[in-house]
Amino acid sequence: MRVGILGYGNLGRGVESAIRQNNDMELVCIFTRRDPASIQPATEGVLVYSVDDIEKMQGKIDVLVLCGGSATDLPEQTPEYAKYFNVIDSFDTHARIPEHFANVDRVAKEHGHVALISCGWDPGMFSIMRLYGSAILPEGSDYTFWGKGVSQGHSDAIRRVPGVKNGKQYTIPVEEALEAVRSGENPVLTTRQKHLRECFVVAEEGADLAQIEQDIKTMPNYFDEYDTTVHFISEEEFAEKHSEIPHGGFVFRTGVTGLKKEHKHVIEYSLKLDSNPEFTSSVILAFARAINRLSEEGVSGCKTVFDIAPAYLSPLPAEELRAHML
Repeated sequence: MRVGILGYGNLGRGVESAIRQNNDMELVCIFTRRDPASIQPATEGVLVYSVDDIEKMQGKIDVLVLCGGSATDLPEQTPEYAKYFNVIDSFDTHARIPEHFANVDRVAKEHGHVALISCGWDPGMFSIMRLYGSAILPEGSDYTFWGKGVSQGHSDAIRRVPGVKNGKQYTIPVEEALEAVRSGENPVLTTRQKHLRECFVVAEEGADLAQIEQDIKTMPNYFDEYDTTVHFISEEEFAEKHSEIPHGGFVFRTGVTGLKKEHKHVIEYSLKLDSNPEFTSSVILAFARAINRLSEEGVSGCKTVFDIAPAYLSPLPAEELRAHML
């Protein structure tokens, strides 16, 4: 399977790395909005092109992996490049997924390509687990916890606070809430009861630390609804202890069965990730394999992780899956 990458940030580099672990895939090229000469791929022989030249690669790429951001890049890029290729993205603005799906579906069907949106671990693997859980236990409750891990959006919000030179934010599940769900108590939890937010900040010289802390803790839509802790640290400590991008989380479905609803059940799915972008990349490539197979079968249009049969994700033939995994 011939793969192209658009965007060579954390996610793009993760995709390049993950391709090396999939023997049925090869990286053909990387597209960038930067000067192509400034990009040095880790894979020997991979060509780097300006995004302006992307149409010239039609017929030479089976799936184009879009590695831009959800705020402004993917709403434009995914429908645009679905004209030329099968495409896959990690669009994660949950409230706008229906709108994004409709825009991409229209273009992909018109041009005979397959697109898959909102692929990764949430949305993505967590979404699948929520669907499985609610289908299996129709009388029950869903719970999703994120972390402990770096929230890149919240970290960016910290860095925009006046007086902040650098910053990173960790989302941390509240242990008492986790245990209440695990034990089948079926608690009703507020936003504040589910997660803590811990911030590590490098302040500019002479900055008002008390004001920075106040600005962070009262920031609407980011921190004001959470118990938030702010730590001020040196640039050296930041580089030593906070340069990685770990993440993870938990999805639960609790429910009851029996004529008297006397039996309780808890489904739990958890992830603990050293590298958020590298794991996300690995999920994306499995689903890229699936949409390439669908394309070979003559399918077109937009898909989500809900539409993909599990066997399409694996490089193994169906008879081997039946023999060893079923």
